[in-house]
Amino acid sequence: MQYDITITRLCIALALIISVASQSVAQQHSVDLADATLKGDQLIETPIGTIELVDNYFDDDASQRLFDEMDYQRACQLYLWSTPLVSITAWRNAQGEAFGVTKDTDFVVLRSLKEKRGIVTGNLTTPYIFNFSNLQDGPIQIDYPAGQTAGGVLDFWMRSVFDLGLTGPDQGKGATYIVVGPEDDPAKYGKEGINVFQSPTNNILVGIRIIDPNPAYYETYKSQYKMGKVGETLRPSRFIEDKNVEWSATAPRGMDYWKLLAGVLSQEPVRTIDKPWMAMLEPLGIVKGKDFSPDERQRRILSKSAAMGELMTRNIQVNPRYTQPYWPGTQWYKSFDFEVAEENETIQQIDQRATWFYEAVGASEGMVNPSPGKGQVYMTTKRDANGDMLRADKTYKLHVPAEVPVGQFWSVTLYSENTRRPYDNGGTELSDVSLGSRTEGLKKNSDGSADLYIGADAPEGMESNYLKTVGDDGWFVYFRLYAPLQPFFDKSFKLPDFEVVE
Repeated sequence: MQYDITITRLCIALALIISVASQSVAQQHSVDLADATLKGDQLIETPIGTIELVDNYFDDDASQRLFDEMDYQRACQLYLWSTPLVSITAWRNAQGEAFGVTKDTDFVVLRSLKEKRGIVTGNLTTPYIFNFSNLQDGPIQIDYPAGQTAGGVLDFWMRSVFDLGLTGPDQGKGATYIVVGPEDDPAKYGKEGINVFQSPTNNILVGIRIIDPNPAYYETYKSQYKMGKVGETLRPSRFIEDKNVEWSATAPRGMDYWKLLAGVLSQEPVRTIDKPWMAMLEPLGIVKGKDFSPDERQRRILSKSAAMGELMTRNIQVNPRYTQPYWPGTQWYKSFDFEVAEENETIQQIDQRATWFYEAVGASEGMVNPSPGKGQVYMTTKRDANGDMLRADKTYKLHVPAEVPVGQFWSVTLYSENTRRPYDNGGTELSDVSLGSRTEGLKKNSDGSADLYIGADAPEGMESNYLKTVGDDGWFVYFRLYAPLQPFFDKSFKLPDFEVVE
């Protein structure tokens, strides 16, 4: 009996020794991920919990957590990569539904505040004219009228295929264009007097702004603009006008974002530059040629990454670390701050284009590479003179110097940071969210300068120069210069920052 008791006590003691020793070894090998050797037996503390290595291997639970983390990290970056493609697809779908588009040759005309409030950072000073077409069934031909217009044809990565109007090959004199799809041969359509361009995507956008302020020119433009499939008789397009409907082209959040991406990718050929991204999409359930039907794991990861991806994108939109303010010592940035092609000799400009296409739509040579007297410049700011974020519950003053260097006009437009569309402050007129050199009744100082006010309350007597903010809807502005002149380019002209009034 005594012998049995002794053996039992020895076993218990040995078990305790082993347990303590095991705990000691575990504690000894528990390391931060940055210090892990990744070999032998080791407990590694990671953002996804503890990973235990035993003879260099890990168990099935750790394996699944690593796959989930890999897919999540990839999906966050896929959000940034796909932002321009999803944004323009959301725009096409919403515009077509809201305005009753039925043909590839239909144009939607946006003039009223309601109509323009649907567009992401739409300008409120000139009419917009937009068309979405598809080249899968063959190229299209455009007989373009002469006159003062600015616009172009964009692919579905919102890259300029070519400009139209003053900054295009026609230089405002009118011309014939043929747009060929990505899998067609442009050489088949080359003829004297015809400008042939190839789009890298089947889906394209034709966007026009009428610069000529004479209403009669607009009617002339509509009657002269013709468009259709090559080889067919070209006829004037239908211009859908005066719908005055409320709508939204802001890209959706959550799973709807990925549904749009899956849908548009199925309509387009895969470019070589995008093959790595397509590989990262496969484990998430987005595969070209297959229906998008994610399982519960994929849905969880995609929903989470859509939110994190947007936060990351918003961060570089507000704090673009790849560039500096245009005017040193200010908070003003040149909004479109990258190449039209969205790449250079060494990189695809993913962060740069995500910044722009999160808060805006469209690109053209005239927007990106203006020259004195031609094109447009878009300046933006999200901070005041103190470097603090602009708030909806404060009021700010912007002093606009007397001689803004423009050949045409300048404007300041107010946008919501939540939607990136023209700010909804309850106003019904364009002047409720946009002011500029063409604004009737704008009050000016004795030297010709103007003080504009944006915020919760209008200073007494300055209602004509005021744009209202509401609730907790953070805001930003675009200061547009149409046909910027040399003082902008040599920076002898400079906008001051917003000053807090109250």
